[in-house]
Amino acid sequence: MHLQLGDVSAQIAQVGACLRSLRIGSVDLIAPYPLDSPTPSCSGVVLAPWPNRVRDGLWNDDGTERQLAITEPKFTNASHGLLRFTAYDISETASATTLSATVFPQTGYPYLVETSVTYVLRADGIDVTHALTNRSTTAAPVALGTHPFVTIGDVDPRELVLRVPAQTAFTTDERMLPTGTHPADAALRDGVRLGEVSLDTGFTDLDRDADGLIRHSLTAPDGRRLTLWQGAGFDFVQVYTTDKYPGQSLAVAIEPMTAPADALNSGVGIRRLDPGETWTVEWGITLD
Repeated sequence: MHLQLGDVSAQIAQVGACLRSLRIGSVDLIAPYPLDSPTPSCSGVVLAPWPNRVRDGLWNDDGTERQLAITEPKFTNASHGLLRFTAYDISETASATTLSATVFPQTGYPYLVETSVTYVLRADGIDVTHALTNRSTTAAPVALGTHPFVTIGDVDPRELVLRVPAQTAFTTDERMLPTGTHPADAALRDGVRLGEVSLDTGFTDLDRDADGLIRHSLTAPDGRRLTLWQGAGFDFVQVYTTDKYPGQSLAVAIEPMTAPADALNSGVGIRRLDPGETWTVEWGITLD
């Protein structure tokens, strides 16, 4: 579906409720990919009821062992939740849309959770609101993430300066599962050229500004700055760089998350929603 507000436009895909494109004028803020191409690297997809990986698809649900389907055969993990390939229901206006999908009880996740995501264009970008409601008769463990690949499309991505205001980074094993933490590279807080880093790293202890928002940024040589902000509840971020994104010499995903990898086992960042409870979290992108 296509959204338009002045010279700001976006395309939202029904499958995965993903932010497929975002432009201001002729400048892409989301790395584009061909219309006939499958979504590359989970680009823009909503990740629920957990983001990132679950080791072996196994997790302990308050004393009961659950086995999820293995969706990342390369590393034998369950990855990025249960809605990645779901076609959402749509309600839209010219400049806003809400997509809704239900997580039904299934192997490894016996909970009924209604989800929605609302995309609203603004004069300088987009605001995104996610809601999860537990329709089960018992408390449901949930977490959420999203996977946008951001850019300033008329600039060589290698020249963009990436800033991530993180104090702590996760260490991972060969299956990209967390094994501990260490201090984040201070250079990331000051800003590093995208062409000089290679990342597939989770971060936490993110600095919040006086208004309570966490702000990551990409800055062009001419001073234009793309900001991806995270609101309350989004206490983690995954940053991933790749030279394999279609049509891009280099691409970066800045992925707001409410929990890190393997959170269903560690419990870190997991929210247990009471029956009937709704949880709402927000993030967005601006260009100035």
